Amino acid sequence: MRNFIYLTVIVFLAACGSGDDNKKAQLDKLKKEQAEINAKIVKLEAELGSNQDTLTKDVNVYEVKSSTFKNYIEIQGRVDAEENVQVNPEAAGVLTKIFVNIGQNVSKGQVIAQIDDAVLRQSMAQLQTQLDLATNLYNRQKNLWDQKIGTEVQFLNAKTQKEGLEKQMAVLRQQAAMYKVKSPINGTIDQLDWKIGMAVQPGAPGVRIVNANDLKAKALLSETYASRIDKGDEVEIIIPDAKDSLTTKISFTSKVIDPASRSFSVEVNLPSKKIYRPNMLAVLRIVDYEKANALTVPIKAVQKSEAGDYLLIADNGKAKRVAVKIGNVYNGMAEVLSSLNAGDKVITIGFNNLNEGDLVKF
Repeated sequence: MRNFIYLTVIVFLAACGSGDDNKKAQLDKLKKEQAEINAKIVKLEAELGSNQDTLTKDVNVYEVKSSTFKNYIEIQGRVDAEENVQVNPEAAGVLTKIFVNIGQNVSKGQVIAQIDDAVLRQSMAQLQTQLDLATNLYNRQKNLWDQKIGTEVQFLNAKTQKEGLEKQMAVLRQQAAMYKVKSPINGTIDQLDWKIGMAVQPGAPGVRIVNANDLKAKALLSETYASRIDKGDEVEIIIPDAKDSLTTKISFTSKVIDPASRSFSVEVNLPSKKIYRPNMLAVLRIVDYEKANALTVPIKAVQKSEAGDYLLIADNGKAKRVAVKIGNVYNGMAEVLSSLNAGDKVITIGFNNLNEGDLVKF
């Protein structure tokens, strides 16, 4: 404002040319007006400064309450089936029959496919003929021997012949069983790549069977937590794709640290639900610290200084600075270990440029 007046005077003088009495009168008038304006400016500035000093600042507060504070370790794992197996044929050959469909429930020991065993069955038929004859000769020789007719050697030869053929037949039956592909578990056919007429080999999988009633959530934890996590600890499991979560207990923790990853495994049994599927993403939130009757505040309210952490609280309409000691921090909340009481109102919004003793309202 003052600069503007000075500029006006200069312009006026320049426009009026060299000085006469009229110009001097005009100059005196402008100086008088300038003095009056300056006085008004000083007065207004004083009034504004006084008002600013007495302003009450709006803030938001968080009322401190006593509650149980839990600190979690959050890791990513997956859903896995305890019984999730690939079915491998035990014999080589061509598939002649498939008795199941994908998605079908099967029981342990149920035949799911047949491999061509025609040659083996012919061998068994021929051996059965020989075994029938040997059995008949043995029975006759035994009857004679019981009547003390004939020699012991004849009886022993007949017995040995019969028993030898029986052992051969037992071996062929075991081989015949290998041509029947059976389910090793109770479960559901989750994968079926075989077709009739396809040649299969031992060790070449083509069928997967999953028992979805026995699922687990598995994850790996850094060895840093080995002394803090154990079987029976509380854990919250979140399965995002299933839009489901549950709180349960850790069912298993590995005692061995993997030398490559420097981690150990944890497992959690899951209930049987149709929405759970193997290899789904699972987030495990494991409680590694818990304290009852803890006092917590939003971490954003904690301020730092050279002397340490502190909070601003609303006390009888004024801001009050309180030095505090902070413990564990989780999910935006900090555990306060000292200098705070239940019922205190911690300023969470509006503490910027707020000094101790300033008037506040909320």
